[in-house]
Amino acid sequence: MRIGTFVLAAQFPGQGPGEALHRAVRSTEAAEESGLDSVWLAEHHFVPYGVCPSATTLAALLLGRTRRIRVGTAVSVLPNHHPVALAEQAALLHLTSGGRFSLGVGRGGPWVDLEVFGGGLDAYENGFPEALGLVLDWLRKPRVAGRGERFGFREVAVVPRADELLAGPAGAGPGMTGPVAAGPGMTGPVAAGPGAPGPEVIVACTSAKSVRLAARQALPMLLGMHCGDEEKAEMIALWRTAAREAGHPPEVVEGAAHVSAGVAQIADGAGDATEMLVKAMPGWLRQGLDAHVTVDGRQRVMRDPVAYTELLCGLHPVGPPRLAADRLAATAERTGITRFALLVEGSGDLAATEENVRRLGADVLPLLT
Repeated sequence: MRIGTFVLAAQFPGQGPGEALHRAVRSTEAAEESGLDSVWLAEHHFVPYGVCPSATTLAALLLGRTRRIRVGTAVSVLPNHHPVALAEQAALLHLTSGGRFSLGVGRGGPWVDLEVFGGGLDAYENGFPEALGLVLDWLRKPRVAGRGERFGFREVAVVPRADELLAGPAGAGPGMTGPVAAGPGMTGPVAAGPGAPGPEVIVACTSAKSVRLAARQALPMLLGMHCGDEEKAEMIALWRTAAREAGHPPEVVEGAAHVSAGVAQIADGAGDATEMLVKAMPGWLRQGLDAHVTVDGRQRVMRDPVAYTELLCGLHPVGPPRLAADRLAATAERTGITRFALLVEGSGDLAATEENVRRLGADVLPLLT
């Protein structure tokens, strides 16, 4: 079981962006100190729901602040980036961190971001497969040309090459054993795809279409915190079917390390953790989600913030350590997922977040090993 944190850099009512970002940095340092496996960084634009506009930039800072923990993006919104520029950043972070970086990518939403960054609605609705393919080519090949509908360019050299991770003290981080070694707590090679040394690439999946796309490339999925175990199990079953149909061998299909996003709040009493989140999270959700603006004026329905918070508390490790461990173990048994990215900043308070991370490491992890 590999337990990590999911960092939104959430700006709660009455807070400024600097406070949210400071909490994001401190919670990552606390996660490493507490023995957690990883930290996953969200990316948002123009909204207080999350005030980190560049997950790769924050990842670079945190990789420099830490020595053991894996740092990943969850996710870099691919329609807002040129795929080559993003893949270059991923290769750079992979090489300079000793292989501790994971690139999570997603389609994002139909937000005004598409207008600001110039991708347009078509990049969101139709362009994701081409952009993902170009990212993977850049991380796998020595030379790449753009031959798609959106990205056309002559063949160029890939510099730096993502497969040139050095072994030993000069290039490998703690626990690294070779050019394609697994990061701390990892159980297999960190790679962009089957047989491709380089940073791990993971795809956020919310639909059957995105599940099949990830499966064709044998890329693990990041599954959202709004999903229950039954829905996640169905998505994994679909992924396995599609991966087998794509010709991937059984060991690749069964060994895919999918990630489940969730919420974690540890407290002594069963109701204490829920009460803390129900007091704090709805205000943040209401302020943050309501700030999203669609690029084309389409109507959208926002979840009821209190009901959504209560749903998350019922699905995820929220409560005493034993209850939290049991819920994680139950998800693993029902879905086969053993990697978790858990939102730990739901209180909105720095000291409470650090204590929450500490208790995840000290009180919950021992119950899972």
